[in-house]
Amino acid sequence: MQRFDVAIIGGGLAGVVALAYARRAGLEAIVLERHGRVGGLWRDLPAWQDIQISAADWTLGDLPLHGATQPHILANIEAWVERFGLTDGIRLDTPVQLAREDDSGWELSTPNGAVHARHLVSATGAHNSPLIPTVSRMASSAASTVREFHSSALRDPSALTGRSVLVVGGGASAFDLLELCFQNGARRVTWAYRGLRWFMPTRKPKHIAGSVRGFARLQASGMAAEQQSAAIDADLRSRYEKFGLAEIMPAHAFDVRRDQLIPGRSGMLENYAGIERHRASVEAIDGGTVTLSDGHRVEADLLLWGTGYGIDLSYFASPLIASIRTLDALAARCGCIFRSLDAANLYFLGVGLDGIGSAPWSYSLLCRSIMSHINGTARLDNEALGHRLNHFDVVDYLAPRDPASYPPDAWRAQYQDMALSTPDEQPYPIP
Repeated sequence: MQRFDVAIIGGGLAGVVALAYARRAGLEAIVLERHGRVGGLWRDLPAWQDIQISAADWTLGDLPLHGATQPHILANIEAWVERFGLTDGIRLDTPVQLAREDDSGWELSTPNGAVHARHLVSATGAHNSPLIPTVSRMASSAASTVREFHSSALRDPSALTGRSVLVVGGGASAFDLLELCFQNGARRVTWAYRGLRWFMPTRKPKHIAGSVRGFARLQASGMAAEQQSAAIDADLRSRYEKFGLAEIMPAHAFDVRRDQLIPGRSGMLENYAGIERHRASVEAIDGGTVTLSDGHRVEADLLLWGTGYGIDLSYFASPLIASIRTLDALAARCGCIFRSLDAANLYFLGVGLDGIGSAPWSYSLLCRSIMSHINGTARLDNEALGHRLNHFDVVDYLAPRDPASYPPDAWRAQYQDMALSTPDEQPYPIP
């Protein structure tokens, strides 16, 4: 029976990156992917979905990215497979039905037989289960005529043309859906939200406004997190005032350790005055009418759920792990960002990263240190962090714990120069 050094669940970006770094570390590794092709969540998303950062921030080294939407991201993930010759290490159409610890590591049950490994990397994502709130649907009335779509399931945005649309949510997904409404000529747009995330009001296109190079320079200049938060908070507040958005300004101060830095949507800003806004949640759907928690009744043709994602870890045999549903709950159960506190030799990619920065960059740094730990050249602790790490903060956090990947006499100058000197349009090198 073959026992791999590392089994990786999920063939999305995180899983493919993990496989590349496992092989670089000389480890026998296998990726188990439920789909017939790599891509993970990006394989399921509609073609209009795009990234929240600039293309240069997403790209690493010579791995091409020719645009910011779903087809381009899929092609970029496939470029990782080709660039590092990973095809033979990926088992497609192989969903993991059960992951349980055994005497020497992990046993993974799949329809194609059991897989055994000393270490297990869960790369199924921090956003792998679309969330739609439970609402009342009046059984005594006519069937609902409101068509409902989660942001991950709206395949054809032209369905919005000429329609009355209700968008629900207060974060990046809802902002994207509002933008889609105006791009596709919705007749009426209503927006309902319980709470609001910070975003950066701007007239610039999203692929420019989403650049995190300026933030990297703040980090490299030696600013503490509190100073970064204060500088960004002041900038955002002035922008909200400038664009007349004080009514939707979040109640809490911006905190880089808690908040994302979401780029603005120019179409949303241009049409803001025409959006009917309600600080409310959806309570009931009856025929073509949606009742909100503030008592308003909205006549709608479509209801778009921009309510985000949860985590589905139901494939774990451990009830404690399988019951985790949110990113914050998972982060609280991980030491050193990604090392499970509830099982040995188990690592969760994506924990603590839903903030400011580039997913490929962060995954690369994390995977390099995971493999260093497996090879005995890193000293990863079991202490939960308690907040998110952003961009070059990942370097500062991992460097003292992984001297094999970060030479003590050279790493700080190297990464500071990278943050300060790399042109905005030039990708960072592959770590």
